[in-house]
Amino acid sequence: MTVPLRVVVGEDSFLVREGIVHGLGDDPSIAVVDVASDIDGLREVIARHAPDVVVTDIRMPPTKTDEGIRLAIELRETQPDVGVVVLSQHASPSHARTLFEHGGSRRAYLLKDSLVERGYLLEAVHSVAQGRPILDSRIVELIVGGRQTAIDDLTPRELEVLALVAGGRSNDAIAKELVLTRRAVERHINSIFSKLDLAESTAVNRRVLAALIYARTDLVER
Repeated sequence: MTVPLRVVVGEDSFLVREGIVHGLGDDPSIAVVDVASDIDGLREVIARHAPDVVVTDIRMPPTKTDEGIRLAIELRETQPDVGVVVLSQHASPSHARTLFEHGGSRRAYLLKDSLVERGYLLEAVHSVAQGRPILDSRIVELIVGGRQTAIDDLTPRELEVLALVAGGRSNDAIAKELVLTRRAVERHINSIFSKLDLAESTAVNRRVLAALIYARTDLVER
């Protein structure tokens, strides 16, 4: 029997919080173990339960500015295996860049009005738990621009490599799965970055951004 993912929820609006809890709790693959209505309370329940995933509003008391983003950055240092899904009322590329700029394979940034689509939040929770980043399609469009169409320039092997990058695999794991040398994998990844025009100076980690572009393409094709 599969052990359900342990999730804690941080949201100061009672109605929104209850909607999230019921939406996740109705699925047997998820166990919502605790909730909090402010950032200090959320830190406490995370310390108490050691969850697999944290779902948090981007704006939490006491300041209601960017507490969710700052918490995600903290957890990257203290508990890197914990996935974080940040929910926002507004599309903010700057917040997305901050969330993903130092990596972020276990991070998601969703707009709240996207949650009306049944299963969207559930998919995001499972994705970050498995090391796959998720970014709301409207924010991806603002960040990646025309890079999306460049994915058609990738070779079949490069697409295989990119799919594994999007799945959170390391270079060594990709080499083993595709029976390649690590150096060959690095060459493929560098070629992918070049074709997608992902410069080293990009504000968002190139590996994460490439995974987001692939994920968006995959959703469109579905």
